[in-house]
Amino acid sequence: MNPKTLLVTGGAGFIGSNFISHALKVHLDWHVVNLDALTYAGNPENFKWLSHDLSRRHQLVKGDIRDVPLLERLFQEYSFDYVVHFAAESHVDRSIVGPEAFLDTNVLGTFRLLEVSKRSWESRRQNDFRFLHVSTDEVYGSLGPVGYFTEQTPYAPSSPYSASKAGSDHFVNAYFRTYGLPTIITNCSNNYGPYQFPEKLIPLIILNIIEKTPLPVYGDGKNVRDWLFVIDHCDALIRVLEHGEAGNTYNIGGSAERQNIEIVHLLCDLLDIQLGRTGGESRGLVRFVADRPGHDRRYAIDASKIRNELGWQPRHAFEDALKTTVDWYFPHGLGGVGQERRLPEVD
Repeated sequence: MNPKTLLVTGGAGFIGSNFISHALKVHLDWHVVNLDALTYAGNPENFKWLSHDLSRRHQLVKGDIRDVPLLERLFQEYSFDYVVHFAAESHVDRSIVGPEAFLDTNVLGTFRLLEVSKRSWESRRQNDFRFLHVSTDEVYGSLGPVGYFTEQTPYAPSSPYSASKAGSDHFVNAYFRTYGLPTIITNCSNNYGPYQFPEKLIPLIILNIIEKTPLPVYGDGKNVRDWLFVIDHCDALIRVLEHGEAGNTYNIGGSAERQNIEIVHLLCDLLDIQLGRTGGESRGLVRFVADRPGHDRRYAIDASKIRNELGWQPRHAFEDALKTTVDWYFPHGLGGVGQERRLPEVD
């Protein structure tokens, strides 16, 4: 085995914490340093259940990716083989209200992480070093009723959030083309699963159904998203880290397009069974609210490149994984992922 030491940024968030726990189980010789600012969406409680073997290979460091002296100290101490960069402000509604934080974290933070990574890589010239930047399909904008995003789709971001992620993607590509830093970008579709903060659509709706509070749905509810179970996403990221080609982009999708209102109705029906409710009681909680400014109508990913080149495809059927997610939130959700509630995030 070839042991690896990883810097995972934003690893106490939803996707990051799932990635760390999954990667440590798959690779028994990996050690993870988890750098997270522990803002509202980062929760160190996500790791309290780790076994002793897994927890001894995971170190949580509270800190900001914009803190260059901290980054330099960590790179000097650990000589990272891989950087997996999740850290980002990611909520579209928040970006509309306060876009500057998204520019600071997503663009400036990524730039500073790239700079420190480049200096470390140049000093050691590691042949197998990888900088994996985890991005979003939102950078591509909105699709019509047909067609799919591919790795060649031009960027056309609609919100300050997606614009900031597009900017960070461009910086990552530039550091490969200009300096040769071995970077890879992944653009994924909507993730769902355990540990997601309840400002996002699926956990928000689950918790509101449990509490019998209104289920807010933007516009007519017919916006379409491609849904990706978070563990399938983690499998794809590991595959890209180990076998992806530097300088490339890989789109990761779940091949599970659904309208938002379909998701809400599915969750209502699943939880009515769990809660012993009858007659479509939870569907009666649905409330259509004013649409978000610049709301993209449809996202859908063509994941044929990662399937054909790296042999990855999602292992979990959407309905099965959604039930798994509901089953997790039913006992854990009311206290385990935070108490703040906002309008549903569907991107």
